[in-house]
Amino acid sequence: MRTGAARDAAIYTPIRAPQTFTEGVNMPGNVSDPMLFALEGSREFGGRVAEHMVLPLAEHEERGFEDGEHKARPLESVRERDVYVLHALHSDPERSVNDRLCRLLFFLACVRDSGARRVTAVLPYLGYARKDRRTQPRDPVTMRYLAQLIEAMGADRVMALEVHNPAAYDNAFRCPREHLEMRSLFALHLAPELQPETRVVVCSPDVGGVKRAVRFRERLANQLGREVGDAFFEKARAGGKLTLGRLIGDVSDATVVLVDDLIATGSTLLHAARTCRETGARRVLAVAAHGAFTRGAQENLASDAFERVLVTDTILPPKIDHEALGQRLEIVSAAPLFAQAITRLHAGGSLTDLQED
Repeated sequence: MRTGAARDAAIYTPIRAPQTFTEGVNMPGNVSDPMLFALEGSREFGGRVAEHMVLPLAEHEERGFEDGEHKARPLESVRERDVYVLHALHSDPERSVNDRLCRLLFFLACVRDSGARRVTAVLPYLGYARKDRRTQPRDPVTMRYLAQLIEAMGADRVMALEVHNPAAYDNAFRCPREHLEMRSLFALHLAPELQPETRVVVCSPDVGGVKRAVRFRERLANQLGREVGDAFFEKARAGGKLTLGRLIGDVSDATVVLVDDLIATGSTLLHAARTCRETGARRVLAVAAHGAFTRGAQENLASDAFERVLVTDTILPPKIDHEALGQRLEIVSAAPLFAQAITRLHAGGSLTDLQED
């Protein structure tokens, strides 16, 4: 697999990003450009977003202390500015999700205290989103607690990509929230490859993801200009193990696109891919917004059941050996989508139209 600039040019696929900040939107008069900050651990992704917006990342300082405490502050005036703070809430070898959350909260509060007119938390990956309801007595509803923390620190608005349960995300936050979806991103990327295929089926690996898969199927069918089939798996878990996985739908002699919001161990997708193959699928592609890639993911994704696995760059660097997977793993950049969303949000434009384009 290629590395460095050549690798980035090959795998990060823009989706009609604006050539200048104001292109394609109606800018109200006398409105200044937004300020985009990207905290440590998200600077690489934030830099790509800023590049597509044709704006520099705003300067800030982050300092760690010997006792483990830290501070962060903007190095430019934010007074009466429209400020966007980008930070993905996931764990990596350098920081836990809790450390990232703490840094985000403190920086949001600092920007608010420094006089920002509006503060938007831009969360490429929203940690704790999977714990959105009680499944056992006295269970926490952690995503609601997370929302309360972000709002308490002064966020006026939140933007996130492909959260686990969009309805729970809407209910958790009281401030305005924007939910970006991956359907256009991957549909535009895959359409040229799938155009010659005689039969394409979009499949959800579990019942909970059926709505996501349906929206993706509709977008892909529109892009291909023909009907696309659908299927899904019944799934139950006990003690963290897959106990049921019956395929509902016909995938015989088809190219199957498995659609999920994230890949952790990859066990769910692997089970679905193997079943599709055993049921007669010719090819299986898997797409997911977030590559969390926890323990066991590399072995699962290396299975011949998958022809290719596609994720976005919301979580980088992924905890996986790219070289070992070769060309099986492909990364499609979500930076242009975030750039256009921030541009439209700042200008009062429509994010609904953006995701349907």
